[in-house]
Amino acid sequence: MRTRTSILTAAALLGAAAFAWADDKDKDGKTQNAEESCDGGTYQMVECLGKLTAQWDKRLNKAYQDALKDAKPEQAAQLRAAQRRWVQYRDANCLYYRLGEGSMARIDSADCFYRMTRGRAEELENGLGN
Repeated sequence: MRTRTSILTAAALLGAAAFAWADDKDKDGKTQNAEESCDGGTYQMVECLGKLTAQWDKRLNKAYQDALKDAKPEQAAQLRAAQRRWVQYRDANCLYYRLGEGSMARIDSADCFYRMTRGRAEELENGLGN
């Protein structure tokens, strides 16, 4: 059982490392690499990821408001319901990571909020498939 846990932990860390070094371009074409600017101890990493999440949360809120304006009335009602459920899912999903053991749980949770918020913002900014 310990070996399996060790293997799963190693796989998760390798996956996180691959994500950490993957460069992405934001909407303005600037290269972003969250982990490159979020190195340091646990506190620094969690704070940095929190700041990145706050930036993406602003973009998410703007994209959501824009999508509501562009939607037909029945679409707007469904988008509101979907967004409320998405927030509940994100919060529950990231709490799962936060309830893990050790200081990595705080980093994993902060990274979860960052990745999910960014993903939803990009989804809404891209017009939900339009």
